Amino acid sequence: MISSRLVNVNAKIAEKVMEGYEAIECAVTRTYDKIEDSVVKGYEAVEDGFVNHFLKEEGETVQEAKCRLTNYSGQ
Repeated sequence: MISSRLVNVNAKIAEKVMEGYEAIECAVTRTYDKIEDSVVKGYEAVEDGFVNHFLKEEGETVQEAKCRLTNYSGQ
């Protein structure tokens, strides 16, 4: 009888530990996703600024310049 109560208590503890772990995992994942999005947006802004300032030809949009540069074969 004592061992069955211990098993029940152990199961409840294990359930609470798993709930806590899952909550922490979700919070960390959400935070990582936010940081990743911010870094990517920052990189894209710098890249667009560089292309706009140094590589864009007259009358060309930044996206057109990027496409032109991507397709440039060096010839």
